[in-house]
Amino acid sequence: MREVDAYLDHLAVERGAARNTLAAYRRDLERYRAFLAGRGITELDAVAESDVAEFAMALRSGGAGHPPLAAGSVARALIAVRGLHRFATAEGMTSTDVAHAVKPPAPGRRLPKALPYDEVLKLLEAAGGDCGTSGDGVARGLRDRALLELLYSTGARISEMVGLDVDDLDMPERAVVLRGKGGKQRIVPIGRPALSAVDAYLVRGRPVLAARGRGNAGALFLNARGGRLSRQSAWQVLQSAAERSGIGASVSPHTLRHSFATHLLDGGADVRVVQELLGHASVTTTQIYTLVTVKTLREVWATAHPRAT
Repeated sequence: MREVDAYLDHLAVERGAARNTLAAYRRDLERYRAFLAGRGITELDAVAESDVAEFAMALRSGGAGHPPLAAGSVARALIAVRGLHRFATAEGMTSTDVAHAVKPPAPGRRLPKALPYDEVLKLLEAAGGDCGTSGDGVARGLRDRALLELLYSTGARISEMVGLDVDDLDMPERAVVLRGKGGKQRIVPIGRPALSAVDAYLVRGRPVLAARGRGNAGALFLNARGGRLSRQSAWQVLQSAAERSGIGASVSPHTLRHSFATHLLDGGADVRVVQELLGHASVTTTQIYTLVTVKTLREVWATAHPRAT
């Protein structure tokens, strides 16, 4: 189809598309051209909206020469196809843009990854184990343990955690004020293990780091130079603990948040209470965690019920 070649030339010359982008578009459009040829369509003006929609469905389900594609890959291919039709119509090569209304398939709902409780314990116990025995090393080790204990105890986002100031803690009430998206505040209880870890850090760890003095006297979690700990550094703390723990799972700061929510629901907590603790604006966002617990129940049932299979 001459329209495909003309569109790729347009992207390269007039839009200045990068080489990798052009290669991806060419691959997707060659696949589209082959799909249409298989239907006996050799002219772009002969394509109907249904042809475009069925091309997307064929990519999702798989077919000759390729496995099923993920929803994101199908969406990328449709961007190329819709761009082709839009260009061809604008240039007068086709009479109608038949692809503009075709939507990509909805991505499958990905369940959040939660660690079993025993793996969370291994992760927490490994925190700070690689910081050494010097004064600074001990201080950083106490900080790392407090950071991860508080993440799991509160279900906080990593940005909320590194944004904490000392004044956000209410140690007598065993609570902390978290500032979520849009500046919305919520008060979340702190469990005793996390409280003990934070107290040890405040007494024996933070003063050592604060002595480095970088103008963040109020920040709760400090880096080795006395400044506020960054999100990237907090992520590295978690990665280091995960490697030392040997749990063999891919762990991110959000993994502890997912684990917090899942373990609460497994323990019988009401989903609306979990919503408030997580700082979700809508309970719909929180309800995805109930799917995780239902999945666990189904797995237990499948292995334990005598007539499950």
